Parts: sequence; structure tokens; C-alpha cells
Amino acid sequence: MRPKVVAGNWKMNGDQAFSRDYIKSFKASWDSYSLKQYSGLSVFIIPPAILIPGVQACIDDSDLDVLVAGQNVAGYESGAYTGEISASMLHDFSCKAALVGHSERRALFGDTDNIVIDKVKQLLARGLGPILCLGESLEEREQGLAERVVKAQLEVVLDTLEVSECALLSLAYEPVWAIGTGKTATPEEAQAMHEFIRQIVADKSVELAEEIVILYGGSVNSANADSLFRQKDIDGALVGGASLKPDEFAEICHLCGRS
Repeated sequence: MRPKVVAGNWKMNGDQAFSRDYIKSFKASWDSYSLKQYSGLSVFIIPPAILIPGVQACIDDSDLDVLVAGQNVAGYESGAYTGEISASMLHDFSCKAALVGHSERRALFGDTDNIVIDKVKQLLARGLGPILCLGESLEEREQGLAERVVKAQLEVVLDTLEVSECALLSLAYEPVWAIGTGKTATPEEAQAMHEFIRQIVADKSVELAEEIVILYGGSVNSANADSLFRQKDIDGALVGGASLKPDEFAEICHLCGRS
């Protein structure tokens, strides 16, 4: 059985006080839901980079079984890249993974497929798990190009890696039109794309396709999470706005763990 994963992407939100209060509240919800019982569930919190040390310290103090990941990573090992954060820096602060290819990075900051590949390779070189984001815009979906766009984003990465390296990837399907809009793909739409993604991975390795974790993202909340998690190819969620509410995020984790 594949692992279940829920990852909360705070985006550019929060501060030190928010982080302390968040972990305290999440711990209370974690205990009330008895989330520790879900042995196959992994939970990631993905704060802004500058908050990672504080969040990790709060997690350690609370004895939560929660992992921390980065929202982004540089495609370079080190050097004169002002403002960038390397995979080794993330590793040094106990991060276990990082997002790559998020639609906001692609659209707002010019992350091309080649840049995404460089970032994936940097993470793999430091033993961190890349969470590769995939997704089409509303215009692309309406033009019937959704599968073509997602396939291109995925294959360009798969084609540069060995199967053993691909085994360290997680995938996150986030239709761009559903991110932060309140809209979400229907469970059937999400399942269809997740099944399609798994078929693409199967072209690389059937065994890998059976094992790779594929998350759904795009206005996931406690109201729609259960119906999404009941789909056979959806292994969890990459949660945006709802992850800023510790009680709701814990409920989403609970719904995933019991599914």
C-alpha cells in the first residue's frame, strides 16, 4: 500500500509568533484526532524559508511526528546567487523535501522545465525528496490541452532521471485554475488526471507507478478532502490556504489517514 501524505504550503504567510501559536494549536488537534495512530500517514509543514528553523524547533519541543519541507530550492549547489537557498541549507535545517515546479514559481518567477530539472537534481544530490508540481491553466483545460501540458511537465523530468532517482519523487497535481480560487476539480476529474499521471510513470517503470505518491492540490479543504481521498489514485493532498488554519489542517490529515 502506498504511503499517504498531507503537505501544508503556507506560501508567503506567517511570522515567528504565528509559527509558535500554530504548532501549539496543531499539537492539540493532533492529539484529539489521535493522528499518531495512522502509521502510513506523513505530514509536512512547508513554511517560508526564513521560518523553517523556528517551526522545526517548535515541532521538536512539541514532540510532533511532523516533517518540514521547503517551498523552493536553488538549481545551484552554491555561489553568487543572491537571495537563493540551496538544497544543502534546507538539509542543514532538517528539511526532508521541497516543492519544485509550483505553478506560482513557473508563472511569476520564470521557472522553466530546465530550471525545474536543475532543482530536482540538487534536491536528490542532498537526499531530499522533490515534490514535483504539475498542472494546467483554465485556458489549457478549456482547449482540451490539460493532459498534454501535464504529460510534458512530467516527462521532461522523468526522462532525465534513473528509475532509482524517480523513486524519491512525489508528484502533486494542482490545476492552476483551482489554486486559491475556491474552485476545485471534482473528485472524478482529479481521479482521471491522477490515473493519467500514473500511466505516464508506468511508461518509465510499472513498479514505480504503483509506488509513487501523487497528491492533489487546488483549494483542498476539510469539506472536500474526504471525497478526494476516496479516489484510488489520490494519495493525499498539497494544501494551501486551509493549511494556515491548524484545526482544519489537522482535520484534513485525519480524513487522509482514515481513508
